[in-house]
Amino acid sequence: MCSMSTTAKKRLTLFLNPALIKHARVQAVFEELTLAALVEKTLTQYLPKETIIKKVESN
Repeated sequence: MCSMSTTAKKRLTLFLNPALIKHARVQAVFEELTLAALVEKTLTQYLPKETIIKKVESN
C-alpha cells in the first residue's frame, strides 16, 4: 500500500513541454502558489488517495 501522508519533501527533475511549464507558472502566480506547490496540489487532486499493489503469485 502506498499512501501520501508523508510531509517530507524530495527533489524531482522533470522534462516537460516549455509551453506547459509557462502555463503552469502563470497559473501558480494567479493562485498565489509556488510552481512546486501548484504541481503538488494538482497531483494530489489527480491521484487516488491511496494505491494498493498486490504481488501476483507465479505458478
